Amino acid sequence: MRIDSSSSDPVAESFGLGRLPAAVQWLLLVCLSAPLAAGFESIGLPAGLLMGPMLAGIVIGMNGGTIRLPGTFFFLVQVVLAMMIAGMVSPDLAGTFLSRWPLFLAIVLSVIAVSTLSGWVMTRMRILPGTTAIWGSSAGAASTMLLMAGAYGADVRLVAFMQYLRVVFVATLATLVARFAGQQAAGGEQTMFFAPVDLISVALTLAVGIGCGFAGRRLRVPAGAFLAPFAIGSTLSLTGTLHVELPQWLLALAFALLGWNIGLGFTRSILQHARRAVLPTIVSIVVLIGFSGVLAVMLVATLGIDPMTAYLATSPGGLDSIAVIAASSNVDLSFVMALQTARLVIITVAGPFIARFVADRA
Repeated sequence: MRIDSSSSDPVAESFGLGRLPAAVQWLLLVCLSAPLAAGFESIGLPAGLLMGPMLAGIVIGMNGGTIRLPGTFFFLVQVVLAMMIAGMVSPDLAGTFLSRWPLFLAIVLSVIAVSTLSGWVMTRMRILPGTTAIWGSSAGAASTMLLMAGAYGADVRLVAFMQYLRVVFVATLATLVARFAGQQAAGGEQTMFFAPVDLISVALTLAVGIGCGFAGRRLRVPAGAFLAPFAIGSTLSLTGTLHVELPQWLLALAFALLGWNIGLGFTRSILQHARRAVLPTIVSIVVLIGFSGVLAVMLVATLGIDPMTAYLATSPGGLDSIAVIAASSNVDLSFVMALQTARLVIITVAGPFIARFVADRA
């Protein structure tokens, strides 16, 4: 998930680490991220390479850090993660979606309904100014919601804060559930970050991913930088046309950059601006996560899939962080990605219209 936090007041953040040169801030971020990631990995925490940098980013941002992940780097992160997942999916991904599309549609629409209801309640109680809560409560389509929120006169900084906070809660809880449910991926041996790779396969993998990512963005595909490489990469991999291969050090770097992108979105000025909304926002997030948990229980009872697969499949975003956690756990990756992709596409297409409809009547 990418949210532009450039709307925050730069003057308000000229304290603490914000007074240091950007190069020094990046160095501090790296030095803090490395031990956190190593510690999480050592205790077997799924996606520790994501969670450590995310926590480090939050610490830097909350202490005045002004650095942000450039858009080009985030684009490359999405491409790398998409191709990683593309090389891991099983041949039954399309079949999983087509055979259960009514169920997937019902799950996604119910998540949209609950998130929209939470936003409407906060708006009616005047907890947040104007229609801010409606846009901030959306379980997806964050970038679109930010644009529409600004057009409706809502507080864009509060919308960004609500979206960021939901992603942190979902990613953190999903990681902890995977860890304590004993669902971390098998193979506890030490990762060989610089193991030999087929350079031609790596070059072809990146070429396909970057090309499809650019095409997805130009064609305005929802989350095109992720979904287009994922769709095309999966097809080429399953047909044997492309052998997807990526070096472990590149994947580790992509995980870290994704964590930084999320964590650095939290700044003290935004938190101070949103202090009145913190508790209601947390309550709405907990309600949404709890409702998603109920949906997961229903999937376990009706389809007999394992609980962790059901939980990750129904988690309300973001897609990239859930994909990393799923890839680090012993779950049915095809099922998780089928439902998460359906959620993202439907919320991107229908979510803004629903939010606008509610905002007009709130």
